[in-house]
Amino acid sequence: MSFFNSIGRSMTRAPRGGPKRSPTPTSGGRSPTEQGPPSGGPASPVSGTSKPLFLCSPFVEAALVKGNFKPIVMLPKYVEVNEWVASNIFDFYQNVNMFYGVITECCTQESCPTMCAGSSLNYTWINQDRKSVQLPAPTYIDFVMTWVQNLLDDDTIFPTKAGRDFPQNFPSTIKHVYRQLLRVFAHIYYAHYHQILHLRSEPHFNSLFAHFLAFGREYELLDIKDLKGAPNAPVSVGPLWERWKEMGTLEG
Repeated sequence: MSFFNSIGRSMTRAPRGGPKRSPTPTSGGRSPTEQGPPSGGPASPVSGTSKPLFLCSPFVEAALVKGNFKPIVMLPKYVEVNEWVASNIFDFYQNVNMFYGVITECCTQESCPTMCAGSSLNYTWINQDRKSVQLPAPTYIDFVMTWVQNLLDDDTIFPTKAGRDFPQNFPSTIKHVYRQLLRVFAHIYYAHYHQILHLRSEPHFNSLFAHFLAFGREYELLDIKDLKGAPNAPVSVGPLWERWKEMGTLEG
């Protein structure tokens, strides 16, 4: 969205031109699915006992957009809801892909051997044999970005010509996309927020994520269970949702 057009001015590195193309194991329209408990601890600079930086002041208050995000996500007059959702999904994808492109050299198989998003949470990928497999975070994110890009390029899912309707399964497809983009956000916050701070881009990233959360809740694309996780495997950004509700940035 237009709120994030200034992102490039705060970055010292140019973002990659687009997501890398990988032979995703979920070919044939199969989307990545549920999380699983980790087989070992995540490789992250964030300690499981200390308060993460993104929950600390002044970083948690850093934002480009002040006030509540509710007016921003409301459906504009005369705009069809699927068109509004599709255009926002495209923008969220482009923006989070830009951020990941900036910090991608810091997210390697050595530094992030699993797709960690909490002190006791690793996300897993469902392969072609329907088996849950652990993947290094850069591989997992590459698969997600390639999968989403392929969906965006599919005119039967995201129609671009006048007179073509969105498919009946569009809402369920978008919910899958939302779940996976949430996981990318969660990993960046958990494992790479200090790099976002180094770039002085925390206002941009926080505003992007708050917008993503507000939009997801407004159009029932975001499941609170995915945001908070299980009691024995909480998602690191769950408390951020609660903190922003307390601040009035988000609604309950």
